[in-house]
Amino acid sequence: MEVLVWLGYPQAEPGMEFVFWTKSERPIHVNVFPVMYRERVIVVAGRRSVQRASRLTLAFVSGACVWSGWVSAFRHSEAASSRLVHSLLVHNSSPHSSQSFPNFTWFLPLVFLTVIMSFRISSTLWDKIHHFASFPQTGVSLQQMVLFGQNPSQGTLLKAGQFLLEELPIRLAHRVKELDELPHNLSAMPSINKVKNWYAQSFEELISFPTIKLPRHIRDALLVPPPDYHQLPESTPNPSLAYMSEDYAVMSNSFMYTPPKNGNTNGNGSGQNQKMRIPMERRYYANASGITWPPEVRDYNRRFTKTLETIKKRHDPTVTTVAQGVLEWKRSCNARNINVDVQHWLDRFYLSRIGIRFLIGQHVALNTLQPHPDYVGIICTRSNVHDIVHEAIENSRFVCEEHYAMFKGPPVQLICPKDLTFPYVPGHLSHIVFELLKNSLRAVVERFGPDKEDSFPPIKVVVVEGKEDITIKISDEGGGIPRSAIPLIWTYMYTTMEGQNIDQDFQASDFKAPMAGFGYGLPLSRLYARYFGGDLRLISMDGFGTDVYIHLNKLSSSREPLQ
Repeated sequence: MEVLVWLGYPQAEPGMEFVFWTKSERPIHVNVFPVMYRERVIVVAGRRSVQRASRLTLAFVSGACVWSGWVSAFRHSEAASSRLVHSLLVHNSSPHSSQSFPNFTWFLPLVFLTVIMSFRISSTLWDKIHHFASFPQTGVSLQQMVLFGQNPSQGTLLKAGQFLLEELPIRLAHRVKELDELPHNLSAMPSINKVKNWYAQSFEELISFPTIKLPRHIRDALLVPPPDYHQLPESTPNPSLAYMSEDYAVMSNSFMYTPPKNGNTNGNGSGQNQKMRIPMERRYYANASGITWPPEVRDYNRRFTKTLETIKKRHDPTVTTVAQGVLEWKRSCNARNINVDVQHWLDRFYLSRIGIRFLIGQHVALNTLQPHPDYVGIICTRSNVHDIVHEAIENSRFVCEEHYAMFKGPPVQLICPKDLTFPYVPGHLSHIVFELLKNSLRAVVERFGPDKEDSFPPIKVVVVEGKEDITIKISDEGGGIPRSAIPLIWTYMYTTMEGQNIDQDFQASDFKAPMAGFGYGLPLSRLYARYFGGDLRLISMDGFGTDVYIHLNKLSSSREPLQ
C-alpha cells in the first residue's frame, strides 16, 4: 500500500506552503520526504512545488483504488481539513463517496498533514497595523527583567503576559509597516512578502487573543501596589543607538532612505506625534503576594504561552528568508553589494527580531522551566564567562576540523579569570564568540594551509573585567583584512568565501552552518553585543592578523536599542 501526495498546477498561486508535521510537532519543509513505516513508503511533494500550485490533490493508491478530492476541504479552513483527515484515516472512507478504503488507522499517530494557505493582509488588518504602529515601543533592560522574574507567581506572570500582549503587537506593527515601505522595490520580493505576512499573522493572533475575565478583588490586587512593592529601577539609554548613528554618519544623506514622517519613524518614543503610554512598571511589574489565584489565571498563562511558542516557531526561518529576499533583490537589479539604506534597515530589523525573540523566550521560560538558583528565565544571573567562552572555543575548533578534514585545528589560548560572572544571556554570548572564533580559525587555516596543522600560530582570547564593561579580545594571525575592505565586513551578504548560496529549503533559525560564509556572522554578532548596551569593534593589520573586541555591558541597565 502506498500513500502519495501529488500536485497539479494549471495556474500559479504563490505563497502556498506544504507542511509535514511529525510526532514531535516539528514542521518539515522539503521537496521530497520519504517516510518508512512498516515497510511502506509515504512520499510528500515539497514546498517549492506547492508554491507554484493552484490545485492540490491527495490520492490514496492501493491497487486500483484511487480517490482524490481534498481540494475543497483545504480551501475551506484548517479545521475543515482536520475533520476530513480524521474522517479518512479513522473511518476509512471518503466523506464524498461510499467507496471504502484500506485500513489507514496506522497513519494517524505517525503524522498529521496540513496545508496552510497564504496569509493575506486585509484592509481592516492594515488599519489596525497602522494604529498600533503609531505607539512607541517600550525598551526593557536586563536588570529589570531579572528583578521582575526572581520570584514569579501566576499573578506576576499574568501581568507580564498582559504587558507582552500590549507590547508585541506594537513591535510587530512597526516591522510590518516598514517591510511594506522598503526602498528600491525590495518590498516586492517574494521572500520579503512572506516574512511580512508572518509578522502580520502573528500580529493578528495577538490582538485577537481573548482577554481574561477576573473577579473584582483580583483586578484590584493587580492594580494596587502591596506593602512589599518594589519599583523597577530606571533603565538608561542604550549607547548602541549612538554607535549605529556613527556607522552611517559618513554616508551621504542622498543615499539614505527616510521613512514617511507620520510620527512613528523609529518607534522609540521620540516622535512628537506618537501616542503616550503609562510608565512601564505599572504595566509590567506586579509583586502581588498573599493571593490565591483562580484557575482562570493559570489557564490564561498556559494558553498565552502556547500562542507565543507558536509565534516563535513560525518566525524561526526569518533570518534566512530575509537573506533570501535580499539575494532576490540583488539578482533582480544585478547589484554586487547592498545599498547603505538597505544595510541600515537590516540592522534595525534584525535588532528588533532579537528583542522580540528575547521577550518571548524569557516569558516562555518563566512559564515552563523549573526554577534554577542561577537563572531567571533564559537570563543567567551568574553567567560564567570562562565556561561560555571555553565551550565556544571547543565548538568552533570542532567545526573547523570537520570542515577542513584536519586532525587538529589551530590552537586557541584562553586568558580569563575562572570566577568572572555577570548577568547575561549565555546563548547570546556563546553565539558572538563562536562566530568570531570561526572567522579567526578559517583565516589562519587558509593563510597557512590545512597541512600545516602542527605549526599554526595560536589564536589568543583575552577576557578583562573593567568598571563598566567586560571586554573580550580575540587576536589571530590570519593575514588581516585590506583597509579598503573594512567597511564591507559589516555589510550583510558580504563574504570572502566563494560559491556560497542559500538553499531555498534551508530553514535554520540563524546562520550557524559550519564555516558558512554567508556574510551574516559579523553583523549579527555586533547586533547581539549591542542589544544590551555592548559593542563589537574590529582592528586589522593587513598582512599579519586581526583583533576583535567584544564589549559587554556589565551594569545590565541599558534598555533595548529600539528603532
